[in-house]
Amino acid sequence: MAVVLPTTTGRSSEPIRPLPERLNLDPARVSLGRQLFHDKRLSRDDSLSCASCHDLARGGVDNQPRSRGVGGAEGDINSPSVLNAGFNFRQFWDGRAASLEDQVNGPLQNPAEMASNWQQAMAKLATDKLLRAAFADAFPEGLTPANVRIALADFERSLARPSRFDRWLRGEDDALSDGEKAGYRLFKRHGCTACHQGINVGGNLYQRFGVMDDYFSRKHQVTKADQGRYNLTGREEDRHVFKVPSLRNVALTAPYFHDASTASLEEAVSIMGRYQLGLNLPPQDVTLIVAFLRSLNGEPQP
Repeated sequence: MAVVLPTTTGRSSEPIRPLPERLNLDPARVSLGRQLFHDKRLSRDDSLSCASCHDLARGGVDNQPRSRGVGGAEGDINSPSVLNAGFNFRQFWDGRAASLEDQVNGPLQNPAEMASNWQQAMAKLATDKLLRAAFADAFPEGLTPANVRIALADFERSLARPSRFDRWLRGEDDALSDGEKAGYRLFKRHGCTACHQGINVGGNLYQRFGVMDDYFSRKHQVTKADQGRYNLTGREEDRHVFKVPSLRNVALTAPYFHDASTASLEEAVSIMGRYQLGLNLPPQDVTLIVAFLRSLNGEPQP
């Protein structure tokens, strides 16, 4: 488990917190996780790796409405970004995984994704002598499913991508343009920070999609994926409730929302204004808010 080391900020009263400057992670486990993240042997037919749907050069997504799994199988929901996922309080849109370690089980065993199981995957990995030796050095128990999950989770925790906005939060005033600062003020004034706040600008609570208006009335057909946490709990109050997504790197991760209903960040902001805040945001406000959101893109890492 990552230990977030203390960080300092010049703007401690802001509703958004900066990413930590350092993470206390085991380099050997992170290195193993990086290797496994790109290892297609985790899939049934050796055709897909985690990176197939979570391209680290493209904001941690594949920019597809729904990712394709083994044999071209199509998922039923838009793939979220893996960048900064270690700061989410739950994983998946419906929050069904309590940790990154738990999350690993989902795609590996999902027939529409890697379509494998732990017995098959471990049998293939165990034939790799170098991998077995590396696991023996990093873990007392060596190569086990639990340790594969830990390594992958620690690698994903290492994918923290601080942005220019984090530099501004720490007191570097010229890290943002005047337009980006104005967009952030509007972001707060209109109430966006009710859900998009904290260290991940979201990812730390559940919310109904359509607080102020019926979002799903605009759709021709409501799918099972649209039901959100209701699929897990069966409680009516959880219908259309989802984990609030992080807005970090959001300018890179189109299309937007669990149903990938728009590829335009401007349209996504307008939709959120109407259905979550009950506002018809003026075009100039949308433009400035989008400028702020672009400042949340992670900067290149050494």
